[in-house]
Amino acid sequence: MAIHLEEYREFLEKITPRVRDVLDGSYQEATRVMSPAGLLDYLDGAKAIQKLGRGEDLLITYLQEMPLVAKECGEDITPDVVTSAMKLSSMVSGEVITLMLSSLPTASRHLGDAELVRGYLTFIHQFASTAARGLRPMLNHMDELLSKLTLSGLRRWANFGAQAYRRDFNNLTKYFDLESADSRATLQKERRGVLFVKTQRKLNFYLRALWARDFFLRPTGADYTDFRPYIEHRIFHMPDAVDDLGDIPGLELYRATAAHMAAHLMYTRKALSAEQLSPAQLFFIGFMEDARVEYKATQAFPGLKTLWSRLLTANYDGAVEHPTMRLLENIALMLLDEQVTGKGDEAISAFVAKFHANIAEKQDDGQFSWLMGVELYNLFAGRREVPSLRILERIRIPYRDDNRYVWTMEEMTWDVGFEYVPASQRQVRRQVSVMEMANEVDCELAGDDAQEIWTCSTEMYPYEDDLENTRSFNQMWGKEPVSEPFHYHEWDYHIQLHRPDWVTVYERRQQRGDPDDIRAIIDAYRPVAHRIKQIIDLLTPDGVQRQRGLEDGDEIDINAAVDAMISIRMGEQPNPRITMRNVIKNRDLAVVVLLDLSQSTNEAMKGSDKTVLQLTREASTLVATAIEGIGDPYAIHGFASDGRHDVQYFRLKDFNQHFDDEAKSRLAGMKGGLSTRMGAALRHSAYHLHKQPERRKLILLVTDGEPADIDERDPQHLRFDAKKAVEELYSQGVQTYCLTLDPHADDYVKRIFGQNNYTVIDHVDRLPEQLPVLFASLTK
Repeated sequence: MAIHLEEYREFLEKITPRVRDVLDGSYQEATRVMSPAGLLDYLDGAKAIQKLGRGEDLLITYLQEMPLVAKECGEDITPDVVTSAMKLSSMVSGEVITLMLSSLPTASRHLGDAELVRGYLTFIHQFASTAARGLRPMLNHMDELLSKLTLSGLRRWANFGAQAYRRDFNNLTKYFDLESADSRATLQKERRGVLFVKTQRKLNFYLRALWARDFFLRPTGADYTDFRPYIEHRIFHMPDAVDDLGDIPGLELYRATAAHMAAHLMYTRKALSAEQLSPAQLFFIGFMEDARVEYKATQAFPGLKTLWSRLLTANYDGAVEHPTMRLLENIALMLLDEQVTGKGDEAISAFVAKFHANIAEKQDDGQFSWLMGVELYNLFAGRREVPSLRILERIRIPYRDDNRYVWTMEEMTWDVGFEYVPASQRQVRRQVSVMEMANEVDCELAGDDAQEIWTCSTEMYPYEDDLENTRSFNQMWGKEPVSEPFHYHEWDYHIQLHRPDWVTVYERRQQRGDPDDIRAIIDAYRPVAHRIKQIIDLLTPDGVQRQRGLEDGDEIDINAAVDAMISIRMGEQPNPRITMRNVIKNRDLAVVVLLDLSQSTNEAMKGSDKTVLQLTREASTLVATAIEGIGDPYAIHGFASDGRHDVQYFRLKDFNQHFDDEAKSRLAGMKGGLSTRMGAALRHSAYHLHKQPERRKLILLVTDGEPADIDERDPQHLRFDAKKAVEELYSQGVQTYCLTLDPHADDYVKRIFGQNNYTVIDHVDRLPEQLPVLFASLTK
């Protein structure tokens, strides 16, 4: 359900009219970039800022700036900002806190990542405790500082000034006001070559041009010596700044790094096993996996070989710590470019030749990298020339990541007990016949920890000679099955592309309820049933109809032919329409009634003592009764979601099923829970509709709120995805109509479903009687 300002009446009564005007405007902006949970944090933060009692300017700045901050780095940062403001309130004045909040949109834009913004807030708090007098002038120049420095560079620049002018307040103010020579000199010293935030857009377009898809890139603080880029959760974590490498500009280094990481993501099909390997062996296997993915990338894009070769042949300052490292750098170049040969080391040359002889055939096999990496390790181990892991990890190939994406490492949870299970005792699952199940089963009621689990497609009953027992094992103790996963794309409105296979849908079954509850609903709505009967009579197809008075019909209409002959005999012009045709009148329509079963359906609506779920159940019962009488094929499905990896889809009644006790029990037992990922549910309901032969197809969606999910903080994302799903289904011949109970739905439902494709129910108690009428108007 949406968050509304009226729910914060006590807070609104305490603020001035000026603040109220700012809140009204800023709240509309916040609703575009924040989810309901984010709006809750936003308004709770405003209440906390107001209680500080530092003036209305501080509160106004918070209200105006936080939507901009959330747009840049996500809404999760809101509680951290409020906490930081409360910490500063005991150290500095309200004006300085206002300046800090004013600097946040600038900091978010330059830093580009929520973790870095949290680091910025921590830095401000620490700096306020050591040199509070310099905080105000520094915040006034934050845009210039962050345009030239990384967060770590800003920290070193500020710490130098705080230490150098600790007791000289005049020079301290000049230093942080960028008026002193020391300030400018230190700023120039800490300045890095190329900032990530200034190249991120170029890198995104660069990768999209190569692989025709988008990748997610994030800056990471690279202020320590052994930092390596890394891939985590399919996100590229790259250094927040890089320096030029000799005559190679920093932008080229960024491009080489991004292309290498993209090659890992595109060409790594299966994670390698790290069992029983030493850290040095892991390094050598990762070294060969780098060579494999770079080979595949250069086969598709030959120009990448030139890009990577420049970095492998670059001149680096200082000597290597171990002679093997220079040899490994040469091997990396030889593996990349077959034209480069080794000098004087026959074993290494033979190893590289073996790689090039087999890579074309085994370029998609990660196990090939595993075997070659172990062989290379053994080659150096036999010579006793394997450096320590610290030295290996400092190899001078700056564009390569740390290869954590390549490995599958089982994390040990120390607070959970583990017991070793031999392979012979591990659980086995088998599909068996009826005779095997009947004759060989040891324990019909074994638990999930049984050594073997057998599955039989036929229902099994406890005792065949017990005529009174008509319930099977599954009916008594069975668990509802879960389908195989269905993967669907999802629209990303930021990049205007689909995220492929982004959402996973599982078909589940709701628990059965009492079908008598559905019969009670039908009895309770007897007054409405007569009107539904009239709807049924009007919409019921007429079957075969005879069309008369046609010029080109299929057969002669005897009566019209006789009249024409009479006209001829009388000397009059006869009527040429003397044929007729038999036409089959049918509706040719298939319908899915799709119900939103999210957690909010358990709440009672204003103006009614019933929950949304109860009203939805009653409306579904009446519309099912109406469609059952008409004879249209229809299904009643529901959905809820627990993140993009678990969109739950419930088939309460299918097309090939009558509205019998089985369907009624499913409808009676349905429960609300979780969230509303609407786009995936619409696409999956269309998947079932496309299996029907009818020409006209309709999805009638009943919901009580906007699309939302726990793993998506940007409320616009799921709205645009639902809009895109509606457009996709329309292009496939599927009409989508939304019936919403949200009184505030006018803000978004028109943009999602389009003009005249939705209805907002003002009086929720009328939903059960309005749904059948709406169905009739849509399908007549």
